[in-house]
Amino acid sequence: MSSIEFKQVTFGFDLQEENLFDHIDLTIQTDWKLGLIGRNGRGKTTLLNLLLDKYPYQGVIHTTKTFVYFPQTVSDPTQLTQFIIEKLMPSELWQVKRELNLLQVDPDILWRPFHSLSGGEQTKVLLALLFSDDTQFPLIDEPTNHLDKQARKHVSTYLKQKKQGFLLVSHDREFVDEVVDHIVSIERHQLVLYQGNFTVYEQEKAKRDAYEQAQNEKLKKEIYRLQETAAEKARWASNREKDKTKAKRGFIDSEDRRVNKGAVGADAARTMKRSKAIVKRIEDQAIQKETLLKDIETVDTLVMHPKPTHHETLIEVKHLQLLHDGVPLFSPISFTLKKGERIAITGRNGSGKSSLLAAILGTFTGEIIGEIKCAHGILFSLIRQLYEDNHGSLEAFAENQKCAYQELLHNLKKLGLERENFIQPIETMSMGQRKRVEVARSLLEEAHVFIWDEPLNYLDVFNHQQLEQVILATRPTMLFIEHDSRFIDTIATKIIDLDQERD
Repeated sequence: MSSIEFKQVTFGFDLQEENLFDHIDLTIQTDWKLGLIGRNGRGKTTLLNLLLDKYPYQGVIHTTKTFVYFPQTVSDPTQLTQFIIEKLMPSELWQVKRELNLLQVDPDILWRPFHSLSGGEQTKVLLALLFSDDTQFPLIDEPTNHLDKQARKHVSTYLKQKKQGFLLVSHDREFVDEVVDHIVSIERHQLVLYQGNFTVYEQEKAKRDAYEQAQNEKLKKEIYRLQETAAEKARWASNREKDKTKAKRGFIDSEDRRVNKGAVGADAARTMKRSKAIVKRIEDQAIQKETLLKDIETVDTLVMHPKPTHHETLIEVKHLQLLHDGVPLFSPISFTLKKGERIAITGRNGSGKSSLLAAILGTFTGEIIGEIKCAHGILFSLIRQLYEDNHGSLEAFAENQKCAYQELLHNLKKLGLERENFIQPIETMSMGQRKRVEVARSLLEEAHVFIWDEPLNYLDVFNHQQLEQVILATRPTMLFIEHDSRFIDTIATKIIDLDQERD
């Protein structure tokens, strides 16, 4: 059985103050289905690039396997999908078709231009190509972004059935839960291995964090006691110093005998020396214990600003149907959004979810049949799927969006954006960093209704938990689209499934 061995692997980018990885020692088996977990910016994609030998590093990564990466780069998406497959990997066509059948995809799509395929179809084609050669070890980076619930189910079933091992990066907790049997977590510049799926990882990590927190509290109390003892000894030493000064002048004791000032001075000097040594020893013990304190991963609490309203019903939709070029996206729907409700809009890709939000916001360009009523003076806060118009410095962005610059930075820090990225133009940030800017802005806005279109894309599982916590704590009125089942189950008070609304 082959393995991947990390021996004293150390790596960091030149501009970073600390290494991303510091003397990693780890062995993983290549028949394991591994989930790679960690906060954005902690090095998940970087680790994949180290395995692909794209960056120079210290130490040794040893394996007999060849690595292959998903998503592969498609240089010309206007070409037929079959030609793209032949360029990316010289697999036999029958092998790719075999994998497409397992993914419940009609192999005839190979004769369509790649750009004409839906996002789910493109993902499945590239996965089929990835697994068509079982001699390689797949590195799968975020396969579920923009996939609807049904497509995610197809992909998770496909990966579960694979005998071949892989390393998977995904922020969809339920998806990871279903397909992996081991978790590798990036914690404090190290890789920590957990046996089991994501649920087991959460349970084991909670136990580990609780134990380390208890040890931290014990150490902090011991450090405080030592510091107090050192301060007490220092005060005692200072008094001995005063005795030494007095001794130089000599003094009369209670029986009118002159005391030998030289003897008293020598005694005071010896006492002073001993007291300083005691203080130094106690301070050293405190410093030594401070180095044992664990840097425990914490998830900061976010702040959200739902605006009070006297309206009980904020949005009312009656017999609504949207059409593109005369073709209805879904059957007529009716619903109301009342104060404090959080409605999840679900459905397959292309079912009209984002179009429904656009119609409510007044930006839908197709034909509208039916009625949409919004309460007078209602204020919306949006998280959009597409936010390429966010650009420039964070300070200029805050000014343009009329939000407090320092509050924006504070939210971004809580969401995991490193301070070194604060001076970076938004358009040069990674997709995960840019998504944090979009989320942080929405959280700062005072709004009656928060309309969020796939808010979890590109965010890590810690951010998912943060958003769930702040929503449950502040109970805003929301209308949102999301494919993450756990997020929907946690925060939604009502679900409108556009697939079920179809004839």
